[in-house]
Amino acid sequence: MLDPSAVSAVFPDLREEGQDLESLVSELPAPAWAEPTPAPRWTVAHQIAHLHWTDRAALLALTDAAGFAGMVEEAVAAPDSFVDEGAEQGAALPPAELLARWRAGRAALDAALAAAPPDTKFPWYGPPMKAASMASARLMETWAHGQDVADALGVRRTPTARLRHVARIGVRARDYAFGVRGLPVPAAGFRVELEPPGGGEPWAYGPADAAQRVTGPALDFCLLVTQRAHRADLALSATGPDADRWLDVAQAFAGPAGPGRAPGTAR
Repeated sequence: MLDPSAVSAVFPDLREEGQDLESLVSELPAPAWAEPTPAPRWTVAHQIAHLHWTDRAALLALTDAAGFAGMVEEAVAAPDSFVDEGAEQGAALPPAELLARWRAGRAALDAALAAAPPDTKFPWYGPPMKAASMASARLMETWAHGQDVADALGVRRTPTARLRHVARIGVRARDYAFGVRGLPVPAAGFRVELEPPGGGEPWAYGPADAAQRVTGPALDFCLLVTQRAHRADLALSATGPDADRWLDVAQAFAGPAGPGRAPGTAR
């Protein structure tokens, strides 16, 4: 479950994350939308188109169960290509039209999240989720794909406290990250202590007396679990063999394990 403070903040935080990313692309000349990003074969336009496509899926999950079921059927029919196909369709639009559609889609999703009964679970490609958890997942993906856009444009973003949502998902996805690779899931909990942007009390997860631990900057942990940087390029420390192995396989997203980034490629 999300803690009460995170529940109250996640909806405006998602809104602000989208606005920050929009500020990076809203004034771009049309050729810049074709700039390649670190994701193979994906341009800036593909990144924004993917976010728009996924926002639309989340909106359907909240408001039109039958419509969302249709999207799931499409995914089942083409499991290896449906994500890329959705991005390709949006990326083919003129940038101004794609930007307008993405902006309108974010506004519609924001309204649907605010109106959703807080204790109702809605369908998704993985386990059903409550509205707050869905908003948290959307923030994580918006931030991660926003990092791809920033890398493509040579922009260094200022990390914010909104990263706590990304970090929390990364911690909670520990067992999934091991399981999706066919690795034994550690029996004992880990202690994770992360330095928040701007300093202050660490964000702490797991038993305080856990033998296995991960520590470091929250930004670095979020880059790791979204696979936007290799652990070799990050200031994260692990105590214990299972915790150390986790830093090799961590992921905050559902689905197959991605290849991640190669060492030395962080921008």
